[in-house]
Amino acid sequence: MEYRKLGRTNLEISVIGFGAWAIGGDLWGYQDDKESLKALKKAYELGCNFIDTAAVYGMGHSEEIVSQFLKKETKGDVFIATKVPPKNFRWPAKKGTNIKDAFPEEWVISETEKSLKRLKRDYVDLQQIHVWTEEWIECDEWLSALTKLKEQGKIRFFGVSINAFDPNSGVELCKRELVDSIQVVYNIFEQAPEDSLFPEAIKHNIGIIARVPLDESSLTGKLTKETKFDSNDFRSRYFKGERLFETVDRVEKVKEVAKKYNIPFIELALRFSFSHKAVSTSIPGIRNEKQAEMNISIGSKGKLPEEILNELKKHRWNRDWRI
Repeated sequence: MEYRKLGRTNLEISVIGFGAWAIGGDLWGYQDDKESLKALKKAYELGCNFIDTAAVYGMGHSEEIVSQFLKKETKGDVFIATKVPPKNFRWPAKKGTNIKDAFPEEWVISETEKSLKRLKRDYVDLQQIHVWTEEWIECDEWLSALTKLKEQGKIRFFGVSINAFDPNSGVELCKRELVDSIQVVYNIFEQAPEDSLFPEAIKHNIGIIARVPLDESSLTGKLTKETKFDSNDFRSRYFKGERLFETVDRVEKVKEVAKKYNIPFIELALRFSFSHKAVSTSIPGIRNEKQAEMNISIGSKGKLPEEILNELKKHRWNRDWRI
């Protein structure tokens, strides 16, 4: 496993982390807790030392499962990141939203304390604001709360998870060096963070957490135009209408690149997600032992060669999908 420092923090984290949304068992359909614990254990055994969860994943259930795993299987050598949900529970954050409707100071503090109880920890390594609009950069509420929590020893570092398909909203955060990390959608299709966000993150030493590296499962290569999702699976909305058909067509073209260079398709997708030097870790969603073994093992494969990266640039897909 390769390890990288998370920006200006002292956290040396695995280049492939554990995305813990699905183990919350809500918008991804039914999830067996026993399978979740097996997945976490396998990831840990393969060198994964970074878990990204959130208070809203399963309304706290993901954090509770992570807590069970930490108590049983680890030696205190795993870094935990979680997130504060917006008080109005609206994703994505819309421009014009008053900070007091989303992240008033008392809300950020109380939600962090609730997460600590579910995780059964005195502190969390990284606390994140779960949605973002750049209008809030002038607001003190969220920043004051996180600063207080850090001073109290309840969080070690803090960051922001920015809206999907809106990487530029994190640029000013980097320039002002207000946060330790930024979480952003980044994958073979969604390459826009490379334009402005990544250069500023490198310049100011802000850690980048790449989320959705497999494009909500399309870059596993397993979807077909006949794929049907359960109504409670959020992908039924993400890939609604013609979106699924176009996605499958584009995936087939990326498969040709994988075949040309004799690289397994998922390996190609995950290695792309951490090949940029701005990225500290990539966090694919993992929900069972098989996925853990497949995804985490790729963290030892290294960056893709420039030749392949240049070819994958042709598959950039500028889109703005709302669900």
